[in-house]
Amino acid sequence: MNKIDYRNIDWQLLRTFLTILEEESVTQAAERLELTQSAVSHALNKLRKIFGDPLFVRSGQGISPTEHARALREPVQVILDSMKSLADAREFDPRAEPLDFTIAANDLTRDLIFPRIRNIAREQGVEIRLTFMPSGVPTATILREARCNLIVTPLPPDGPDMIQLKLFEGKMSCFFDAEVRGPPRTWEEFQQDNHIEVRFGDGRNSLTVLEGIDRKDIRAPRVSVSNFGGLASFVKGSDLLATEVDLMALGPLKELSNAPLPFESRPISIYMVWHRRDSGDPAHKWLRDRIRETSRSLISAGSVRANNTSE
Repeated sequence: MNKIDYRNIDWQLLRTFLTILEEESVTQAAERLELTQSAVSHALNKLRKIFGDPLFVRSGQGISPTEHARALREPVQVILDSMKSLADAREFDPRAEPLDFTIAANDLTRDLIFPRIRNIAREQGVEIRLTFMPSGVPTATILREARCNLIVTPLPPDGPDMIQLKLFEGKMSCFFDAEVRGPPRTWEEFQQDNHIEVRFGDGRNSLTVLEGIDRKDIRAPRVSVSNFGGLASFVKGSDLLATEVDLMALGPLKELSNAPLPFESRPISIYMVWHRRDSGDPAHKWLRDRIRETSRSLISAGSVRANNTSE
């Protein structure tokens, strides 16, 4: 077995390895890393020589990792996390260099929070780039594998390496077109109503957060859409009923009327979640502070209920 020449390993090379491992595609890894495909292929050839293993072999339309490559995932991630922590104590000026973040969020939390943050950054002379990916029902894996920097969600993933901070609360409400219909007045009316839902990639829907009822008793939805922004165009001018958090009145469903549910339901909490390795990173902390400030501004406007927890 060839000895590994540690002098040939650097942070970018290890990051490239993990990205190829996650994407199982040189082309997609290059797109994510914003490198040319030839640069990623060159890095992969270098990695193969260093580790004395093919690392990836062709499989169908893509590539599959070897057992050796799979075994390297955790130790390589630990090395990258350790290297990153060395920089966490550096003197930080957010205006000194562009800040680049990938956020997992649904279109409600994205549109409520992050346009305000970008405006704050512009006013402060901070160059910020935000990339969004759909959160759906998020898992801890996307944070562990560094597919995103942060998740904003009502369904926070749990784990010993996950840190959760509640931002604010909302209540589930009925949204409808008041020119066509009114809200359901009883649980029985709600059960038999013509519902529209948001259905996520894993098959669950936006009513997943609704507790204290048997969701099987609710009539099957007439329409399913893939994101919250698709609800309003179907509800407008129809008898459809959307059951979503009242915060929607500030964003995707602001053109619709809304009313409380005709039965008791618990408040819906919105959380910010990140990996423990990013806790000390000053750029990451800058973003978390801006998210909390923006959440407080929503609270002060009387739109949502406050969270008094401090980080």
